[in-house]
Amino acid sequence: MKTTITSAVLSTLLFGIVYAGQIKPLQLKGTVKDVQTGTIYLQRFDNKIFHTVDSATLHNGEFNFTTRVELPELYGLTLEKDKTPFYIFLEDAPITVTFDSGASYHNTVVSGSKSHDRFVDYSNRQQNVQVADFIKEDPASITTAYVLYRNFAYRLSPSEIREYVSQLDPSLQNTQYATVLHGLANTLETVLPGNKAPDFTSTGPDGSTIRLSDHLCKGYVLLDFWAAWCGPCRRENPNVVAAYQHYKDKGFTVFGVSLDKTKEAWLKAIEADGLTWPHVSDLTFWESEAAAIYGVRAIPANFLIGPDGTIVARNLRGEGLRKKLQELLGE
Repeated sequence: MKTTITSAVLSTLLFGIVYAGQIKPLQLKGTVKDVQTGTIYLQRFDNKIFHTVDSATLHNGEFNFTTRVELPELYGLTLEKDKTPFYIFLEDAPITVTFDSGASYHNTVVSGSKSHDRFVDYSNRQQNVQVADFIKEDPASITTAYVLYRNFAYRLSPSEIREYVSQLDPSLQNTQYATVLHGLANTLETVLPGNKAPDFTSTGPDGSTIRLSDHLCKGYVLLDFWAAWCGPCRRENPNVVAAYQHYKDKGFTVFGVSLDKTKEAWLKAIEADGLTWPHVSDLTFWESEAAAIYGVRAIPANFLIGPDGTIVARNLRGEGLRKKLQELLGE
């Protein structure tokens, strides 16, 4: 039996954002020290994607936003629409931003936002922060909800996700972060080892429509989520290539799903890394349908699927992948 996801569930995963904040006018002003004229863009964070909501003209390097937006929330500021923006948590308070450079955000200073101060504090000590402790420090901060969503959730089980979300303040329960996390917990339960691998269709390098199930039930398949822009993915690719070369004639193959945005970058990486197995991508970055179906929040990510279409294991890397294939297929 093939397992598929309904359009309603997919919509919740990709766009299921219910906001609990209030619409308020921004009190945001700033300076870009080395840029006197031009345009600066205000972008809203929406489930891993930034969408432009307003722009302002620089006058002698200064800008001002009074846009009515949802607050508190994570936004981005950038001088180039296609460039990753400077992350800034905005709230209902006068906030000042000073960019030391329009080309780099390293020395940017934000004052007036308690939410942003908490984000900076977390960023400086994140290697030593435990999720439970971070929530207890300030369960009502929008930053707490974001960090749980962005930095902790990918390594938590469905039950742990639900437990930690329940510890957030009631005021955060309808934010985009809590909403996505509830959906993620439900999705992750469907792709635990022992469950049937959900089916999906996507687009191959030649533009053809390819269905995952057409490549199943012929042996073991490593469903591999990656992208050309993902450094850890590119570093892991040699291990996947080695496993494929060793076991491809023994009942093993790979099915690659790229989270790239451009076809050129995707195809170039396939060739450069010697990835000679089937590939698909809808070229929609983190809005990838396949990634949503499998609850993929970070890459590289993979699922080893058995000959009967059942998920055997997930996130096998390097020596772990080799040992698992040796266990299943021998030397």
